Amino acid sequence: MPVTTTSRRSFLQVLSAGTALAAGGWVGRAARAARRPNVVVILTDDLGYGDLSCYGATAVQTPHLDRLAAGGLQFTDGHSGAATCTPSRYAMLSGEYAFRKPGTGVLPGDANLILDPQRLSLASLLRGAGYRTGCVGKWHLGLGRGPLDWNAELRPGPLEVGFEECFILPATGDRVPTVYVRDRRVVGLDPADPLTVSYKEPLTGLPTGREHPELLTLGLTHGHDQSIVHGISRIGYQRGGRAAWWRDESIADVFRDEALAFVERHRAEPFFLYLATHDIHVPRVPHPRFVGATALGPRGDAIVQLDATVGALLDALDRHGLTDDTLLIFSSDNGPVLDDGYADQAVARLGQHRPAGPWQGGKYSPYEGGTRVPFLVRWPQRIRPGRSDALVSQIDLLASLAALLEVPLPAAAAPDSFNVLPALLGESPTGRTQLVEQASSLALREGTWKFIPPRGGANGRPAELFDLAADPGEEHNLAPADPARATAMQATLRQLREAGRSRPTTP
Repeated sequence: MPVTTTSRRSFLQVLSAGTALAAGGWVGRAARAARRPNVVVILTDDLGYGDLSCYGATAVQTPHLDRLAAGGLQFTDGHSGAATCTPSRYAMLSGEYAFRKPGTGVLPGDANLILDPQRLSLASLLRGAGYRTGCVGKWHLGLGRGPLDWNAELRPGPLEVGFEECFILPATGDRVPTVYVRDRRVVGLDPADPLTVSYKEPLTGLPTGREHPELLTLGLTHGHDQSIVHGISRIGYQRGGRAAWWRDESIADVFRDEALAFVERHRAEPFFLYLATHDIHVPRVPHPRFVGATALGPRGDAIVQLDATVGALLDALDRHGLTDDTLLIFSSDNGPVLDDGYADQAVARLGQHRPAGPWQGGKYSPYEGGTRVPFLVRWPQRIRPGRSDALVSQIDLLASLAALLEVPLPAAAAPDSFNVLPALLGESPTGRTQLVEQASSLALREGTWKFIPPRGGANGRPAELFDLAADPGEEHNLAPADPARATAMQATLRQLREAGRSRPTTP
């Protein structure tokens, strides 16, 4: 049933009544049922389409994610905003293709904030609609302006783009600083041991993975050979702040507990939780209770750990009676990668497991495996369980949730986000008609057709055209046989790239 003016008025009345009930520590079931849903977005890291048992994996079992899939819609053509982490996260939260904004490539750990606090974001949309907004997990969108002093307040950051609370890992586990930030401060920092971070010059007197591989507990295959923290060397240089350093094997538990605490604190009011797990990004160091859970080594064990995190959140929603009226979206920031710099046996122990499922490529790649990722949507009160082949993207969450909440989008906001709410709710079998896939190059989807422009100059790859309905593995280039379609799609891609937006300014 669509949200109407009457239901909107009812929501405000219920929220007013709920304030009185909340004084007693709870909100009645009937009141919650009449209000807008809570919104939970779980964005995992480097998880492939074929990495979950609900998408066909057999070498690793993910019962909690299977439970989520069985209770909602499982999309077969759901996409991240890009084939790498920073641009993907930027696209989802801003509703803008990251290729439009310079400086949105994979960021170093001391980068400045790339989201514009003056523009509408997914978080500020929901905050403006009366939601309590919280961010837990990997951020990797930069902090502050100018040189960062990690011993002072870090602003602007998540709190300036719409979140009211945050507990984040600033960049990635393989980059310094290896600390958590709560709101605007590093957690647990000892003023007597200030934290210094450098991405330009080594900090003298400190061992590095390049010079002292004998100190490493996790070997390297390429890069990641600078500061050593707890036996693992990272990208970038770090000195001091030892009391604040995280333990890699505890990151998943820390984020789980922070997410559960957020739900506990705000269970009596509408909330938006953005949980961005670090799993299964490198370095993959699962907690000892998950080591050996699969035959795939640390990468497979990290998938099981991720599944347990999701299970804990699903259980919390059940425990608080919030499941039916919570819209929960689960996806990955890009496709899978095996060897991403650390010697964790991901390649050697792969066996018959296909992390990208039937798709070619993975993280960094313009082929389907780069952005076609697990995409699960559950809202028991509204969504009938099933599967959907609709073309949808994380970049569409902003416009789709705006439609659900009846919030008009300013013309300048979310320039590439489309309202695909009927598809997300299972009320329509179709979603987008076009999608730009951003990777090492741009690619264009139009229905089941896929076009990748020429790459690498005279000695590189020619233009490629695939019919994904007949050739999901992108093995047969049809551009030579269908030059008219290839030329037309190349022109469309050029126009979308140069136009500055793809969402019409009027409905």
